Amino acid sequence: MDIILTLAKELGLREEQVTKTVALIDEGNTIPFIARYRKEVTGSLDDTVLRDLEEKLNYLRNIEKRKEEVKNLIDGQGKLTEELIAAIDAAQTLTEVDDIYRPYRPHRKTRASVAREKGLEPLAQLILEERKSYSPTIEEEAEAYIDAEKGITSAKEALAGACDIIAEDISDNAEYRKNIRSLTFRHGVLSSKAATEEDTVYSQYYEYSEPVKAIPAHRILAINRGEKEEILKVKLDAPKDMILNYLYDCVIHNSTSPAEKYLTAAMVDGYDRLIEPSVEREIRSDMFDGASEKAIVNFEVNLKNLLMQAPLKGKTVLGYDPGYRTGCKLAVVDKTGKVLDTAVIYPTKPQERIEESKRKVLALIKKYNIDIVAIGNGTASKESEIFIANTLKELDGSVKYAMVSEAGASVYSASKLGADEFPDFDVTQRSAVSIARRLQDPLAELVKIDPKAIGVGQYQHDMKPARLDSALGGVVEDCVNSVGVDLNTASHSLLSYIAGINATTAKNIVHYREENGEFTSRSQVLKVPKIGAKAYQQCAGFLRVPTSKQVLDRTGVHPESYDAAKALLEKFGYTAADVAESKLDELRAKAKEYGIKKLCDELEVGEPTLMDIIGELEKPGRDLRDSTPAPILRDDIMDLSDLKPDMELVGTVRNVIDFGAFVDIGVHQDGLVHISEICDRYIKHPSEVLSVGDIVNVKVLKVDVQKKRISLTMKNIKKA
Repeated sequence: MDIILTLAKELGLREEQVTKTVALIDEGNTIPFIARYRKEVTGSLDDTVLRDLEEKLNYLRNIEKRKEEVKNLIDGQGKLTEELIAAIDAAQTLTEVDDIYRPYRPHRKTRASVAREKGLEPLAQLILEERKSYSPTIEEEAEAYIDAEKGITSAKEALAGACDIIAEDISDNAEYRKNIRSLTFRHGVLSSKAATEEDTVYSQYYEYSEPVKAIPAHRILAINRGEKEEILKVKLDAPKDMILNYLYDCVIHNSTSPAEKYLTAAMVDGYDRLIEPSVEREIRSDMFDGASEKAIVNFEVNLKNLLMQAPLKGKTVLGYDPGYRTGCKLAVVDKTGKVLDTAVIYPTKPQERIEESKRKVLALIKKYNIDIVAIGNGTASKESEIFIANTLKELDGSVKYAMVSEAGASVYSASKLGADEFPDFDVTQRSAVSIARRLQDPLAELVKIDPKAIGVGQYQHDMKPARLDSALGGVVEDCVNSVGVDLNTASHSLLSYIAGINATTAKNIVHYREENGEFTSRSQVLKVPKIGAKAYQQCAGFLRVPTSKQVLDRTGVHPESYDAAKALLEKFGYTAADVAESKLDELRAKAKEYGIKKLCDELEVGEPTLMDIIGELEKPGRDLRDSTPAPILRDDIMDLSDLKPDMELVGTVRNVIDFGAFVDIGVHQDGLVHISEICDRYIKHPSEVLSVGDIVNVKVLKVDVQKKRISLTMKNIKKA
């Protein structure tokens, strides 16, 4: 298999483009570095395509490795032929390679292996000859194999053993399996029935069937989970008549032969006992893998949009972790994320010390000039929202509140990371800090939490952990690097996602900062233990030093392009001070007027790099997230019972899944906009229109207060 050619075809890229990109990966370059600083080499492939390429590259290399292993294993048995080598080389998947190896794999004890041990293989071969006539007859030939010591007491037993051998050989045939798998997938039906009489979330699958090839990913995952929880019984019904007709045409070459009845019986037995259960497992496994991949891709998109939500910069926030018996924990966090104060209040049951709690909150707001109260949306959040809304009415209206998803906050609070960061706080105090900070800077805070716990996935706990962790880790890495980090304020959790930096070197950076004071330049990072030239090359462009005398250290310009950037400024009469003061509005126009190609030749850089340098110089220290919708701030409250059909509201998209999107409309229960209610045109997936964090106008269709279900639509909205 030509891996480069295969990758080029699958990804729709040029072979030369793939060759150069693979070389960069093999040299140990990180995906964020390649995507940002090697655009001339890759043809400006983005991080998503690069990660897809890397994943497929590893898969294809694993196939090649497995092919060599199989060749060596078969060769070790003295059975490797030119035909087998050609078949192995032509295989496109690991399944096809393993199908070819199946007949040569050491078998556990089977009916066929027992028959072979009894010496019945010649009898099986005799049947396979399919003579027009046999003299003596097949049955008479079988009598010669009667041997009490071997446990063969009759010709019937001998023939049964011979048929077991034939059945296993049919089952082990790679070509048969490949075609049967295809027939089953194209014409099979998956069905499920109830294994309980209880009314459960799986009720819609109690009497369910659907063609295998047509089942949506979310239904596959739901059915699998229902089966795992022993609520559903699931069966894959294959097109048996079609498959047996196919096998008959392959196995039977002389339908008038006396051997036909034995071959037919062996064929049916081989399918029923060996092939069908195996193929069902394989197809269901493939269905799960395919559905998982779709769910992971959806999870990746949601996670990226969540992490890239706009930060609330320059705001002092009061984090509020609601509770009942143990009270509500408060944490005041300043504009830089530093904890200034903590407190506990008891406005909820059982104590309901409302006036005392109100005085404490108002005192904190006045003392620290708090701008926003961030309330966690977990237990007791409704009562807490009512309390805060009423408390804020006593002010001049300058202080707002926002409901913040608590998803994962408890995971962080109870983690070693949380304990290390705030050793003197209890878990609820840490949660209050986390709630405040995730409103201030979602990316910086959410990187401390396992992505699976953040609450924007679908069936994530059913996924293969290693695959999910790899995919989501890649998303977090891409987000952190696309934004960049302040070298002097970033936590080691945030730094560990920067290209070229791992958990150890991230801690070393923080330790160096604590021991030696703030970094004054990017290059100073080279003094940190275990950060050498290669690591510095990978990470430098993503580190920001806002206080550096070298103004380029404040931008995304890579140190390897500093000379080109300085020459560009000089050519058009700009200074470092102009960059610092953002006075380069005309730089792009001047560069185009001068001639981009001419400028690239003179500066010895490619066009993508030149345009990136110009973009960074125009807006030094810009934050990509500033262009995304800001969180909704509220000063009044609404209850689920207040909702009425046709009521129009503004909400925040919290999760986008296969069949719709969940929208927070401020009533402590997200409403569902079904895919059919998102827009007037046909869409295959809600993500074509919606993203996590979007601010949307919705209209209430239906409210079920008892079941806490809200149906929403985005169609026919009067609001602009």
